[in-house]
Amino acid sequence: MPKQAAALAGVAMMCLAGAANAAWEPTQPVEIVVPAGAGGATDQMARMLQSVIQKHNLMKQPTAVLLKGGASGGEGLMDMKASPGNANKFIIAQSSIYTLPFSTNLPFNWKDMTPVAIIAMDEFVLWVNSEAPYKTAKDFMTAAKAAGEQGFRMGGTGSKREDHIISAAVEKVGGTKFAYIPYKSGGEAATQLVGKHTEANVNNPSENVAVWRAGQVRALCIFDKEKSTYTTKVTADQSWADIPTCRSEGIDFDYTMLRGIFLPSGVTPDQVAYYQDLFKKITDTPEFKAYAESQALKAVFISGDDMTKFLTEDEALHKKLMGDAGFLAK
Repeated sequence: MPKQAAALAGVAMMCLAGAANAAWEPTQPVEIVVPAGAGGATDQMARMLQSVIQKHNLMKQPTAVLLKGGASGGEGLMDMKASPGNANKFIIAQSSIYTLPFSTNLPFNWKDMTPVAIIAMDEFVLWVNSEAPYKTAKDFMTAAKAAGEQGFRMGGTGSKREDHIISAAVEKVGGTKFAYIPYKSGGEAATQLVGKHTEANVNNPSENVAVWRAGQVRALCIFDKEKSTYTTKVTADQSWADIPTCRSEGIDFDYTMLRGIFLPSGVTPDQVAYYQDLFKKITDTPEFKAYAESQALKAVFISGDDMTKFLTEDEALHKKLMGDAGFLAK
């Protein structure tokens, strides 16, 4: 073989080897599975992620948001379970990965998917109508106890879900009783509180921020071990950081909800690494940081073994909380 031809053949072989060893990336449009309805917090996060990916050209392939909120999100979870090896889709998951199987016997476990990263923790706040006489969580709990068997009406999203779990836990640690009223959404729960059809709710910040800003509801405490770090004023005189923790107000309970990214089972380490890198880039953008502050999301980035450890412990916590509340399916 002539020297020039041999050299060209060598170059060609190196190119082929380089292509074979190139990092994986999606080969077709990527589906963002949303296990919830249109307009909710998960749908909003999906649209934000889609926008950030497009604006910063973080992915060569386009993305498509797929709403699969049937069966309280079970549709989306089962879709992921039925897609082994498909790395061209990911789901934005929350604690329903535990609560649905526990409360309904849905044949699903978070281990049916591949963990990528937890990109935020969602907070919960105890809210009352701004015209209510109680100014603190301690005042509220005293009044709730005084209501006796009649109980205060506690609004929430759905039954045996996060809002219901928190309400049941507050009953237990506070020695009181609530008449829990499940609504279709956090927005509806907020409207019912403004209309004084309930005494309280434990909505996410994003679900009550508009009526809080308008002076229609009062934030009593946040269910986290520490206060929020967001100091920008939301109302005339309060920021998220001004809300005390519920523990500091005598309610010995805290709860946050993961916002995690998962791939289907059976994907390769290279595919997981691609999405971990993608979401690290996304969470570093000013758009994501602004979104997190606007929603009062607790910014975190947990992946790898740390994520697996978190999920294992969080699953056990939810099983205990739901067992204590009598929410486990028979």
